Amino acid sequence: MTVNGRVVPLVGTVAHATALDWLRGLGLTGAKEGCAEGECGACAVLVATAGPEGATAWTPVNACLLPAHALDGQEVVTSEGLGSPDDLHPVQRQLAAAGGSQCGYCTPGFTCAMAAEFYRADREAGAVDAEHGANGFDLHAIGGNLCRCTGYRPIRDAAFALGMPRPDDPLRERLREPAPPAVATDVRADDGRFVRPASLDEALQLLRDEPDAVAVAGSTDWGVDVNLRGARAPLVVAIDRLPELKALGFAGDAVEIGAAVPLSEIERRVGPRVPLLAQLLPQFASRLIRNRATLGGNLGTASPIGDAAPALLALGASVVLVSADGGEREVDLADYFTGYRTSVRRRDELIRAVRIPLPQPGVTAFHKIAKRRFDDISSVAVAFALDLDDGVVTNVRIGLGGVAATPLRAYATEHALDGRPWTAATVAAASLVLQQEGTPLDDHRASAAYRARMLGMALPALFAASADEPEATA
Repeated sequence: MTVNGRVVPLVGTVAHATALDWLRGLGLTGAKEGCAEGECGACAVLVATAGPEGATAWTPVNACLLPAHALDGQEVVTSEGLGSPDDLHPVQRQLAAAGGSQCGYCTPGFTCAMAAEFYRADREAGAVDAEHGANGFDLHAIGGNLCRCTGYRPIRDAAFALGMPRPDDPLRERLREPAPPAVATDVRADDGRFVRPASLDEALQLLRDEPDAVAVAGSTDWGVDVNLRGARAPLVVAIDRLPELKALGFAGDAVEIGAAVPLSEIERRVGPRVPLLAQLLPQFASRLIRNRATLGGNLGTASPIGDAAPALLALGASVVLVSADGGEREVDLADYFTGYRTSVRRRDELIRAVRIPLPQPGVTAFHKIAKRRFDDISSVAVAFALDLDDGVVTNVRIGLGGVAATPLRAYATEHALDGRPWTAATVAAASLVLQQEGTPLDDHRASAAYRARMLGMALPALFAASADEPEATA
């Protein structure tokens, strides 16, 4: 692995070591462990990844969640690699000038996330609003970084004061060269084995032959289990760089998204053509998480509060499952979940892709009820997709999360809407049905009564919004 321009071997590193612990063991202590679950960004580092049209991009990731061996053969820059006390990086200089650092614990993570935005290829001067500076800086780039003593105003001021990289900036010049390819890896250590297979066939054979193996893509879920719950597996199979799981393309009647395509890439490439995903993805954790998280991982956990499932249910999506025998099967997502964190996927199968039918419905919306606007877990999630034919509801699908042991389709509410006029009276009647869907529970996030009430309010909110958007009518 290359770290700050220097080749450093991973020899002797245990199978479950995180990139953060490994980097700190090298003496690179700028990256910190704050939460150990990807919420604070104190551990952020930059990784050279393949960007749009083959260009290289500096992508910020949470080093606390990333397995060290997942970076075998890759290129990493930490806060120490951005600049030095005698030669500060432009981001470091602006943070200092704006008073954007106090205790300094979280500042290195901020500098890495801000540097990624500093080098973003399509950043350019534009309209100014609460979330974008005149220099094109998108504040969502640091949405996964927390600061509890300095306050965010001086950090925002520093971000909005950044210029463009100089032509001779070494990190900018590095982006002209291709990103490192994936490297096949097989590490055996006292705490287990880590394998990055050379092919999908090899990955599937490992999963078939090793029943206790864990397949890991972005590691944004598994990494939390490793850090906070002491999870260990006899075999970890890294599938995040397999070409068969990284494909993304539009056909005549569907868009097929590889199970290991990062959510940030889906946001960029699919969001403009699938409005419901464009609404969902900015609310899915933080940019740091979305740079690694995948649809395959979100659906593979079968979590009842995963944000992707309600939207994909509303879009009528299906999952393509593949196994070592070479066979594939396509399962409607509505039939995929079987119970709490269980699904029809066998242990020897992987999700190869998610298919979303085209064309898109005329009216879509994603409503996420959470304690924070961004970077939070849903208490309730509701996704709507429907068409209006001369004022009559058709092709309606509603996906729900957080109100049952599994994500689910709101079939009774769909029936109450289908074929009826899109009017306040229809919506009011269907809302009574919607708030009875599922079997919500009381827990630390919300009460059952609150969840039911939020369901009942979602449909009137959609109706009010659609009345203001006549172009949404098919």
